[in-house]
Amino acid sequence: MMEENKVLNFIKDVLDHTPADWLNLTTHRLDIYHEDLAKTEFLDRFETLYESNKVETTVLSELPTAYDYIRLGHPLSSVLEWTIAKLNNLPSENVISFSSRTIPILAVLRKNLFEKKSTRVVYTGELPKGFDEETIKKVYGYSFELKQVDQIEDISAFDGSTVFVSSKDDWSAFDLHPNVDFFINLHADFGSVLLVNGDKNNHYVSEIQHVRRRETIAMTPVNCFTALEQMVGKPSQKKQTNVEANKSVVIDTIKNITGTHTNALLGSSGLSVQYAIMMGLIHHASENHAGK
Repeated sequence: MMEENKVLNFIKDVLDHTPADWLNLTTHRLDIYHEDLAKTEFLDRFETLYESNKVETTVLSELPTAYDYIRLGHPLSSVLEWTIAKLNNLPSENVISFSSRTIPILAVLRKNLFEKKSTRVVYTGELPKGFDEETIKKVYGYSFELKQVDQIEDISAFDGSTVFVSSKDDWSAFDLHPNVDFFINLHADFGSVLLVNGDKNNHYVSEIQHVRRRETIAMTPVNCFTALEQMVGKPSQKKQTNVEANKSVVIDTIKNITGTHTNALLGSSGLSVQYAIMMGLIHHASENHAGK
């Protein structure tokens, strides 16, 4: 409990001294960027600040950047993941945040397709709206079974990987059940957080990070900031943007620039849109040009 209080008090100080760039910048600063060490170098220095309990805005702003745009991650996603890992006594790389609520499930399914390993997706409540079992199995070729339970204690042993998906008020808390390999906590507004459980699953970390980097984005800076505020019990100080209104402006602007009347489809990043188009083409081809 003393360690938990130390972590939360430290994060409170970090939130009070967060550099403006951490919230507003969506790419890396080349003057403090070492690509091969982008995330590890940031967290190594951040850990040193934690041990010395030294938090100032200037000190935080001088930390090596954790950016690879906002796909691989950024300072606030790294801080959020570090905090959750610290509270669960796990390495920080075992916690991965997503702006998406479905991609973390797909990331595990992708890895297990390559390994020819069975996957069981266990969930309480409801699965994310965009998780369409039939489409995922047909278009991606992923193999898995779904099982709904009332509580985590109902999960039995399984010969393969067990992914546990849940939505709860305290979404940053994880009950590390031995029969669960991957925990995914969903948040209606922020996205999701995936936790890799057990040494035997550590080799999944880089594969899951790869999917986040190539197909989607990390939880956004403003959402990470608000999530951290919730974790430490601080009232949210940052004004939330009106996503729907902003989307409408972007769509109208695209129509104006291109001289078209059809609505554009928007995604979290260019790569995620490209990936959606590619998988849509595969879906279309499988239905209209079977066997080719």
